[in-house]
This record gives sequence, structure tokens and C-alpha cells, in this order.
Amino acid sequence: MLERTGNMADVKQELEKRAGGSAGHSVKLTKNMTIVDMVKALEPEIKRALPTVLTPERFTRMALSAINNTPKLAECTPMSFIAALMNAAQLGLEPNTPLGQAYLIPYKNKGILECQFQLGYRGLIDLAYRNERMQSVEAQVVYENDEFSYELGLQPSLIHRPSFDEPGEIRAFYAIFRLDNGGFRFEVMSKRYVDAYAVRYSKAFTSDFSPWKSNYEGMAKKTVIKQLLKYAPMKSEFQKAVTMDETIKTELSVDMSEVSNQEVIDGELTEQVA
Repeated sequence: MLERTGNMADVKQELEKRAGGSAGHSVKLTKNMTIVDMVKALEPEIKRALPTVLTPERFTRMALSAINNTPKLAECTPMSFIAALMNAAQLGLEPNTPLGQAYLIPYKNKGILECQFQLGYRGLIDLAYRNERMQSVEAQVVYENDEFSYELGLQPSLIHRPSFDEPGEIRAFYAIFRLDNGGFRFEVMSKRYVDAYAVRYSKAFTSDFSPWKSNYEGMAKKTVIKQLLKYAPMKSEFQKAVTMDETIKTELSVDMSEVSNQEVIDGELTEQVA
């Protein structure tokens, strides 16, 4: 794995050492290299960590596309950006596109701009559908003028009749999954609870580049789906994917879910075992 180093020069020295050792020859990483140049220079290292369906060339194009869509990413520490992009690549998700599958977010930590990986609403659904038992999964918004009620217990039920007139303010969000055997479950979260959850658990919630600002409803739907799927019979691959959500990593591995997460708590950077 590529370990975190103290500054840009140290990062490049470490990358050169690792790339040279793994490829059998020295890779020259100069001081003025861009992130994309470093991706190209580290192609042998990156190629081993990529899924077989994704080429290093495609990985480089994904890097360019993400930076074009969010130019501030070019100022992030190179390894946090490459690792976040590798998270998306190994999950088969395209980051920072209108598809909303995943996001690479510039996140300032004690004056240093790092890149956080974050699953999107559609990305989470895509991952859920990779389980052949999952017949359907969806999330909806409840507005104040909608007719909405639900009951729990031995015979749970949920009724939602959207208003055809002015919907009014958002009241709540809910998500439902159905399995191939007819089983189902739903989860309901009020808007106030969703907002409190985001403030508490989404470290990039206040970032100007956070999808909570550009796609609030999508991120709220993702939140309620994420809570719902805790009760679904999901495969270990899905559980690994969820551990990558909202993380900053500064190492590369053939399985990015095994890399320790660098998580910011109250402005301090701590290491959390994946």
C-alpha cells in the first residue's frame, strides 16, 4: 500500500519509490507534476488495483472528467484524489457526473485540501440491485400537502398520495425495498431527522462542493435508503461499498475497502480501521 506522507514532496518521493519497486524501473515524478501526470506515471501500480473491466486510460479519463466538472479537485492532495477515484472505479461508479452515482469532494482539513469519496443516491441503488434477491428499491419525498400515513407492528403499511396542487414544503422521506420472495420493508425519516443526521455524520455537509447543496433531495433519499438497507439481506460486497462512503483515503490497494479511512472529527484527522 502507499502510505500517507507529510507534504507534496514526501508524497512524490514515496510514490516514486513504490512505483519503481513494483514496476521494476524508476518512475520519475517531478515537482511540477499534475495529478493526471502522476496517474499516468503510476500506471503499473494503478493497473493492479483496477477492476479488469477498467483500463488505466479510462481511469485517466475519469480523473480528467472529475477535475473538469469540479476544478477545485486539482488542488487536493494527489493521493487522496487518486484513492477516492480508485474507490469509485472499484465499485464501477462514475464520479462527479449528472448521473449522481458518486462524488469526489474537495474537503479542507486543517488548511490542507483533501478529496473525500461519497456515494450518491443512484450509486447506492445501483449497488443494491447487484443483489439478485432485490426486486425493487426506491425512495420518495413527502410534501406537506400530500396525504401520508404509515403503521409499524405485525402488519406494517404505508400510504402516500401525492398532492396534484402546490406540494408545499418537504415533510419527510421514505424508502422501500421488495425481495424476490415477496418480503418488504420500509423506512421513514422526517426532514428534521435527515438534516440532523447529515450534520452529525456527513463531515463534508458544510462544504461548498457537497452534493447536499447541489442535490439535497438525492442525498436525503440516499440517507433513508442507507438506513433501510441495514435490514436487507445484502451481500458482503455491498457492505464493503458502504464502508467506503464519506471517507478520505491516502493509500492504494487491490481492495480499497481494506484501506484505513482518514476521518475528520471536530477538525482533527483520525484513523479509522475499515
